[in-house]
Amino acid sequence: MRDALSGMNRRQLIKWAGGMLRTATLGSAATIALTSATASAAVAASSKFDLTAPSSELLREIGLQDTRVMQSFSFDNTNKHIYTIGLVQAGRQLPGETRQYTGTERGAAGDLAVTRLDLTGAEIGRMYLKGFGHGVAIAAEPSGNSAYLWTETDAVTSTDSNNVTNGWGSRLARFKFANGAVLTTGSSQLTKFSPVSGADRTTAAIDPVNGRLAVRYRLNGTFSFALYDLATFKAGTFTPLATVTQPTGSAYSDFQGFTTLGQYLYMIDGNAYTYANDTTTTPTDPDGNTYITRIDWNTGSVSDRQLTKAAQSLYYREPEGLAIQIPDTTNTAACRLVMGFASENSATDTNKMASLYYKSSLI
Repeated sequence: MRDALSGMNRRQLIKWAGGMLRTATLGSAATIALTSATASAAVAASSKFDLTAPSSELLREIGLQDTRVMQSFSFDNTNKHIYTIGLVQAGRQLPGETRQYTGTERGAAGDLAVTRLDLTGAEIGRMYLKGFGHGVAIAAEPSGNSAYLWTETDAVTSTDSNNVTNGWGSRLARFKFANGAVLTTGSSQLTKFSPVSGADRTTAAIDPVNGRLAVRYRLNGTFSFALYDLATFKAGTFTPLATVTQPTGSAYSDFQGFTTLGQYLYMIDGNAYTYANDTTTTPTDPDGNTYITRIDWNTGSVSDRQLTKAAQSLYYREPEGLAIQIPDTTNTAACRLVMGFASENSATDTNKMASLYYKSSLI
């Protein structure tokens, strides 16, 4: 990661020069408070993705607004847009800031960059979120010719065992995408949600077929997921249709994202490794350790867990996010489970790129 604007590549300089960012008007963010939290398991039976089916390429090695890893992504299936989110790159100076900040500072503050893409991978918009979190998940809710975005917000700083400090969101925020905007956690455009009292590390994903919102949160040190009706949730009634505890154990690596469709929750985990174009290094495990796990909302049990070799030929391959795509909104039965991966060109060209692969076989 490069720490100065002078280190930006030509693609990034062109993007930055393409238009001055506007600073959003600040004000008091609206807040939706906790009203209910009674767990139940009432999710109608549905088909499920066949995790043993082969994966197909959707987009490969595309550049985003900033050069850091894509942390997650989501589809606006109505408008045929893709939204990605990741930490702001080193050296970026936003309107109103008095200096450039390092990548370490951006990570600790929880400053995020959102990129809007069309389905060819071309960038068609961007915005920045200051103090929101790590970008663990983003969810797009179509609205007219744009979308409302759901992200974590109100970042709380935490230092891990490797002495790496990051900001992690403690609540959810919903706001309309505004090309070129810079939002803070106090911006009036935000509506905030705290669905589980006392929880932190709160993130969300949308089931675009059934109009549901899946929320991941940490409470008393344990990560769990809750599934809500989206319209009811937005109205401030937080009564989950189902809740499940995130599976743990030695079989699981770094959590990298989640999504939901029908009766099932999907989770991706795995670690980054350098492989394809590095002729000097032989990986310990050339297949990597990226797994997709399918969990039944009604029972909380793991119904399948499979290694995926999608994007195996990437140099520096790291799983980053899951989302549901509906290629044709007149046929919602034909969905895709899309996996995100980060990569880079070489050990000396480490600007991160994003790739998307999918499974579409339902059983």
